[in-house]
Amino acid sequence: MERGGGRGGGGGETTICDVNPPTPTKSVTPRYSLSFWEVTAASGVVLGFLIGLVCVYLTMPQSDYSFLKLPRNLHDLQILRDNLEIYTSDYTVQVLVGYSLVYVFMQTFMIPGTVFMSLLAGALFGVFKGMALVVSTATAGASSCFLLSKLIGRPLIFSLWPDKLVFFQDQVARRKDGLLNYMLFLRLTPTLPNTFINVASPIVDVPYHIFFLATFIGLIPAAFVTVRAGIALGELQSLGDLYDFSSMATLFLIGVLSVTPTLISKKKA
Repeated sequence: MERGGGRGGGGGETTICDVNPPTPTKSVTPRYSLSFWEVTAASGVVLGFLIGLVCVYLTMPQSDYSFLKLPRNLHDLQILRDNLEIYTSDYTVQVLVGYSLVYVFMQTFMIPGTVFMSLLAGALFGVFKGMALVVSTATAGASSCFLLSKLIGRPLIFSLWPDKLVFFQDQVARRKDGLLNYMLFLRLTPTLPNTFINVASPIVDVPYHIFFLATFIGLIPAAFVTVRAGIALGELQSLGDLYDFSSMATLFLIGVLSVTPTLISKKKA
């Protein structure tokens, strides 16, 4: 911008000032660092699971346990089932404890493959015992993930799912009065991944008792589907056979029914 100087048309100096528009600021994702004690606590949880598994292993008879590995497909699962059936009757407690530790560990640290563990429960223990085992261990694992995330999960959730976190936080804030129904809806439908719900819930201030109830109740229908399928494990061709249209429609209908009381109360208000 030019400014003319000098009185009476005299030859004053002309100065040129460059005015630069302000540079727009970019939104920066918050960065969080873990303290020494937080890392120590998380390491202690891992160590506790490993010690438990070693104790179970030491109480088992001498044998070749090369078949013990996390199943990644139905073939691996059938091999694991065939070998564990030999020990289930004589070493029931060890198999139950070992199964529970592995399932809770996988849920706590978001390791994929718990659907195979649910199928295995049905194959080894039948529908009712298998359902009780799956629902209890899945709830315990989700709770362990919730509590661990409350301690050290903030950096993880902001780096992996920033957009989902904003959406979830907004939905939780809007549904404080009917939060249990909403959490049940999330557990019964594929609206948000269960892993994300476990990690994000403490970050967005979902009370633990609501998280626990919604998890325990909401996991029952899906557990029934997978455990029942585990009884006829040899007939499964793929995991897609578990969730046909009727099963998914039933789960979605139950999910809609779970939030209906909240919707009705809002209309009356």
